Amino acid sequence: MNATANTSGSNAGATSSVGSGDACAAQYVDGTQPQLTNAKLAPKTRAICFSEYAVLHSGVTRTPLWASEHLTYNELLMDIDRKDNFHAEQSLPEDERAELADYAGSGYDRGHLAPAGDMPSVEAMSESFSLANMTPQNPTNNRGLWSSIEAKTRNLAKERGELFVVSGAIFEGSSIKRLNNRVFVPSSYFKAIYDANTGESGAYWVANDANKNYKMLSINELVQTAGIDPFPSISETSKNNVMALPQP
Repeated sequence: MNATANTSGSNAGATSSVGSGDACAAQYVDGTQPQLTNAKLAPKTRAICFSEYAVLHSGVTRTPLWASEHLTYNELLMDIDRKDNFHAEQSLPEDERAELADYAGSGYDRGHLAPAGDMPSVEAMSESFSLANMTPQNPTNNRGLWSSIEAKTRNLAKERGELFVVSGAIFEGSSIKRLNNRVFVPSSYFKAIYDANTGESGAYWVANDANKNYKMLSINELVQTAGIDPFPSISETSKNNVMALPQP
């Protein structure tokens, strides 16, 4: 699966598996779901709405393609204690979902797209450990650079009052690794950020390795790289410029 092909496409075949559409809409800029601009990503996709985040899950990769959140100052002050509860997503068909056994002994972390540290309630914390929100992530990356970007994003949301954040997985190249011959390993990740109060946007791109390889992109550059438009409704001016993002 190569996410770099810029072919037209949408979330064809996506359905809501958990929660309501209205609840999902609260996690999107202008209530507009992120769009797949690469049609190759579209098969077997299902939108899943949790209480504090939404994902588009791929039954091909058996991972999320993106997770969308609306972070607010008040919710980030809740500071819920982390309690691990990794679990398969029972709302997904068995042949499309990852299982705990897929990750066992793999050498990869079960890496969150929507971070546990963003969650403002015990329920949301538990939901964040669904494997529908996980990808196989290099442990050094997950616990180091990526964790720092997550923390810096939370701090930025507190400073600005609110942010829309879409985190995603990129599957680039013709020889993508798989866990247990089932779960695809992302080649890289992104975290896209939009400030609805100022109209500013930008994104981090991070390689899924231990080398601390990252860069900052405009949203339009990200779309070309990932085949995903995290904020379809924002202005082209915003998409062409990179906001001042904190260094991880």
